[in-house]
Amino acid sequence: MLAPDRVRAVLGLDGGHAAAGHVVRSFPDPANPDAAARAALYAALAEMPSELDPADPAKVAEGGRLYATQCAACHGPDLGGAPDWDWRTPRPSGRMAAPPHDATGHTWHHPDQHLFALTALGPGPFAPPGYQSDMPGFRDRLSDGQIWAILSFIKSRWPVPVREAHDRLSAGMAR
Repeated sequence: MLAPDRVRAVLGLDGGHAAAGHVVRSFPDPANPDAAARAALYAALAEMPSELDPADPAKVAEGGRLYATQCAACHGPDLGGAPDWDWRTPRPSGRMAAPPHDATGHTWHHPDQHLFALTALGPGPFAPPGYQSDMPGFRDRLSDGQIWAILSFIKSRWPVPVREAHDRLSAGMAR
């Protein structure tokens, strides 16, 4: 794992920008990350504190409003994913359909910090070679707080056992 000063150097940040959220926002082309930038991103995510809080009613309400305007068109108003296609099978175009964000999907299999970065950057830095998706990065449209609010809303809709499993996974990511 890269040291925090190496993370900042790889991403061209000065010593005053140690926050991992800033590292995500400064990440180079998410569609074509090089190995050093990808390693720096993962190192930064390991240091990033989570602001995901499904128990905060104000954050969940804000996240619900933002989800409705920014996410529901693709991921479904009920978090059920693209209604016209199995999210695990490429469309004829080769692009993947939007996955569900409810308990039937794989969203809860990713730690908080990865969900934040995936929302901010799109799947590019995390996807295997050749993976194609219509998921954009939202770092230019949403603030960090808005991204955390959307994720808090999504998690608030999961059954308690799924939330608890996700909590354990995310705790393993934190240092």
